[in-house]
Amino acid sequence: MAGSADAAPGTVAAGSGGPRPALSLAAIGAGTAAAHIGNNFTTFLVGGLIDAYGFTAGAMGLFAMLETLAYGAAMLGVARWGSRLAPRWLALGSTVLVVAAQALSGLGGVLPLLLAGRLATGFGFGVMNGAVNLAAGRTAHPARAISVGIACQTVLFALVNIVLPQVAARHGLMAMFGALAGLSLLLGLGTLALPATALPKLAGARAQRPISPAGWRLLLAMGLFAGGSLSIWPFMERAAHAIGLPATTFGWFQSLATITSALGNAALAVVITRLPRRALLGGGLIACALSCALLTTAGIAWVFAVALVVFNASWFIAYPMLLGLAYDQEPDGRLAVMMTATWLLAQSVGALGAGLMADATGSFAGVGLVGFAGCALALGLAMPLARARPHCP
Repeated sequence: MAGSADAAPGTVAAGSGGPRPALSLAAIGAGTAAAHIGNNFTTFLVGGLIDAYGFTAGAMGLFAMLETLAYGAAMLGVARWGSRLAPRWLALGSTVLVVAAQALSGLGGVLPLLLAGRLATGFGFGVMNGAVNLAAGRTAHPARAISVGIACQTVLFALVNIVLPQVAARHGLMAMFGALAGLSLLLGLGTLALPATALPKLAGARAQRPISPAGWRLLLAMGLFAGGSLSIWPFMERAAHAIGLPATTFGWFQSLATITSALGNAALAVVITRLPRRALLGGGLIACALSCALLTTAGIAWVFAVALVVFNASWFIAYPMLLGLAYDQEPDGRLAVMMTATWLLAQSVGALGAGLMADATGSFAGVGLVGFAGCALALGLAMPLARARPHCP
């Protein structure tokens, strides 16, 4: 970890009155996990709601879309005004909102109530992720902090991927919503070590400046990458179901994929300052593209499982690498927050499109090819901006 002399503008050096680095990284890990509960477990909710109430794939595409749309909108708000608030208070406020919305969503199969709940949870997840990105921007190496946070998240989610389908099978859909509310509460309490002060006024004023051409290029790359690769995500459990895999088996596969993601991000945190970023970024995007295509065309369980593992691991390598390029352009974290907002906005459109495509064709096969193309285009846009090494050693 670089010393204070190497810290990028807008970062807070260790010993400057904020939490100790290890404690800050633990809080970033808790916040990262809390912010991604929807992205990781909405697929189980979608499958459970279809089975319990007979909702169409299009209706559940709207269900997933509203969550990610609210998520992205919240992150745009954090990018514009979040520097005026401390990351800790943003995180705790989001926790209250998410816990209440998840609990209310489990009351029944009324679609308007479920859609309202997705809007509320999505907004809360977006505020939490914005808080995490702002906090990471105060560390000496933001991309490493994000990668460590993802590793912590994936270790926890490996267990939840096994337990959550069992909770639903034994206690019903309402219990699954309740379990997610309880998990959000516990993780929200873990963010108490995030910075408790807002950015200085000078740093906050930088949020008003125009986005650079390189920044727009990165936003477009993130949109193509996320919108293409994640359009299938809300229906991943349904894709497994289509080849004869029950939700519990899918949960085991997803747990294995999550563990692999954790190991990959732990390794990435170690090597990110030693290996050429073009190799890491290119490898992540190419592997993600290939796995997208396989996930929706594989008819064999073990092929699906391998593709799922590669998809999870590669996505969570490409994502922090893209964020690292954003921190290079704007070290205070504003562009990184906007990158994540772009991810969620693109995914929201992709989820609805995937649902409608599935209703029209009776298959998710075409969605994987769209994901392949999105990753390939993102690679072409981002690669020229990937210098050999990050701005911090």
